[in-house]
Amino acid sequence: MNTKQLIESGKAVLGIEFGSTRIKAVLIDKENKPIAQGSHEWENQLVDGLWTYSLDAIWTGLQDCYANLRKDVTEHYGVEIKSLAAIGVSAMMHGYMAFNKGGDILVPFRTWRNTNTGEAAKTLSGLFNYNIPLRWSISHLYQCILNGDEHVRDIDFFTTLAGYIHWQLTGEKVLGIGDASGMLPVDPVSKSYNTTMIEKFNALVADRQYPWLLENILPTPLVAGCDAGKLTAEGAARLDVSGNLNAGIPVCPPEGDAGTGMVATNAVRQRTGNVSAGTSSFSMIVLEKDLSKPSEMIDMVTTPDGNLVAMVHCNNCTSDLNAWVNIFKEYQQLLGVEVDINEIFGRLYNHALKGDADCGGLISYNYFSGEHITGAVEGRPLFIRSASDKFNLANFMRTHLYASVAVLKLGNDVLFNEEKVKIDRLTGHGGLFKTPGVGQKVLAAALNSPISVMETAGEGGAWGIALLASYLVNKNEVQTLPAFLDDVVFNGNTGIEISPDPKDVEGFNRYIEQYKADLPVEYSAITAHKTLV
Repeated sequence: MNTKQLIESGKAVLGIEFGSTRIKAVLIDKENKPIAQGSHEWENQLVDGLWTYSLDAIWTGLQDCYANLRKDVTEHYGVEIKSLAAIGVSAMMHGYMAFNKGGDILVPFRTWRNTNTGEAAKTLSGLFNYNIPLRWSISHLYQCILNGDEHVRDIDFFTTLAGYIHWQLTGEKVLGIGDASGMLPVDPVSKSYNTTMIEKFNALVADRQYPWLLENILPTPLVAGCDAGKLTAEGAARLDVSGNLNAGIPVCPPEGDAGTGMVATNAVRQRTGNVSAGTSSFSMIVLEKDLSKPSEMIDMVTTPDGNLVAMVHCNNCTSDLNAWVNIFKEYQQLLGVEVDINEIFGRLYNHALKGDADCGGLISYNYFSGEHITGAVEGRPLFIRSASDKFNLANFMRTHLYASVAVLKLGNDVLFNEEKVKIDRLTGHGGLFKTPGVGQKVLAAALNSPISVMETAGEGGAWGIALLASYLVNKNEVQTLPAFLDDVVFNGNTGIEISPDPKDVEGFNRYIEQYKADLPVEYSAITAHKTLV
């Protein structure tokens, strides 16, 4: 069966992921290889001090992304997509989307990027004796309660962005267990929410006399491969405005971007891990056992099949780096030189490798938004140098590359140095790794660990959720998710590995010590610099 026949017969699988700056759709064949794609660029908005995306932006973006996929299919294969073997939807984890009984959203979607939940996260972490991060859905809910928000009384259901899209497409209020574990901690044995924590939360808010209990307003968590519903006629019409797509297509449990990153890098087995580095960055290490104690730097979540994962999540990664690269793009345009942004990235990234291993003393804080691991309460990008530092282009670019993974290093130092976590393979994916070898070399120095990168390094998420959708319909009766990925999808491919250069490791360690020492300068910039209106 050729690709055209595959699509015509409805055997292709579709994965859609809502990233921070792009919505992407990937169509894969029976060998789980991409055969078509579509995308839509979008940006979050800061409204009344909170980061959000409007419902209109969500649906317009999804429909445009799917329309671009249809266009790609018709141009390359001359056929129309009428049916599919399966669909999967993924999105940025965490955040807060609350709805009333009529299905109306009660307040604008609050994304993972918001850091206004400090009081709630601190209280819940103490109550549960478990690290509850600022961005988790339960922190957002409890902060709304502490704020006395009137909408809380009317909540009938709250979920993540992936859970919302899935609900609208299928009518099912469910969530993949990996994404669910970023709403409220889950029990890796029962594969459901932690019942003790639910009881403690209900007791905590009992005096408010809300007409709901926490367990009744959460989506049902499902492990990979479970039946999560089918595309309804209404859902098909919302996804494909052309009206060509049929209803009845199986849809896998919706997952968060952390889970799809693990799948796309074949990092769901114990002692494996991955690092996603794009607008934000996070590392996911699949643990053999629980950590000895809670840490504010480490979030405990799960793989899509429910195994315990130590997650180090950083709100910032490449946004500031990209902004500086765009300055060089503007300079080229000013000179009247033809601009190829990929070439600019490649040349600047590779030139950074010629810089000093410790960046010559230059320090950068890439904080477009607050960074909880370092205690930065809000965003304030900052570049620091002294008159005696080695200020040149190579060191300048190198410090911005280092900054993109500096906070990630701080969290992983706890795992590797204090908890003595062992790992056999660590794989990188995301935009930082699009320029071959550079981001990989920097991350290897930061974590003092070999880093592998696969061909899919720049585009993992949408493919990852497509693989979970493929697993739903193509696994055999006893095939686990790790076995499906090992034997069917990757078939022994572990990517290209780069080991850390001892000089780079030593240089990064000097850099990170200066980075920590200069944090009071960053705090002062946050406090002192106010935008005048």
